[in-house]
Amino acid sequence: MNTEYTAIVKQEGDWWIGWIEEIPGVNCQERTHEELVESLRATLKEALEFNRQDALSAVGTGYAEEKIAV
Repeated sequence: MNTEYTAIVKQEGDWWIGWIEEIPGVNCQERTHEELVESLRATLKEALEFNRQDALSAVGTGYAEEKIAV
């Protein structure tokens, strides 16, 4: 599945800063726009995997996974 997210980015002085709109806590700061986008992508992947592992740890056993589209 290829899910898209929205990056909010802006240049402030010598730095580029950005946030992933849909996922709280995913934000980065880099020297170039290209580095920022790559950093946001990596941080988003890490956050999604962490949240996934956290949910699986909390649920224990006897669960079902269901896909939900919005």
